[in-house]
Amino acid sequence: MIEERNDMQMDFDEDAQYTERKRILFFGLPWTFTKYIIKPSVITVDAGLFKIEENDCYMYKVQDVKLTATLLERMFGLGTVICYTGDVTTPELRLTHIKHSREVKNYILKASEIARMKRRTLNTLDIGAGADIDDLDS
Repeated sequence: MIEERNDMQMDFDEDAQYTERKRILFFGLPWTFTKYIIKPSVITVDAGLFKIEENDCYMYKVQDVKLTATLLERMFGLGTVICYTGDVTTPELRLTHIKHSREVKNYILKASEIARMKRRTLNTLDIGAGADIDDLDS
């Protein structure tokens, strides 16, 4: 679990494990209108100034997580976490230019596995399973 309590840029709620604003690459300052909220059961992305868009993805739908960091992101201590999900609206959820990106990635991996175990869901791949439909007896 991520327990950063003394960083001034991070806000914490009693439910949220991690709250962060998207940052610009210039000095890594949080001057954007995108906010990421990660809770044990859901990831929420709030974006926009005039038109606010809120996008949620349940943690049990996260199938894989990838961390990328460009040279500029590494210089300012930032990274981008990409969550590959089974969600219809956002199959690829990006948490762009965030601090503590490695810890966030590890937390999402663990929390998604725990959420899948709680819901008793199973992720399987559909690799050509439709080709064998003619072999079924009626």
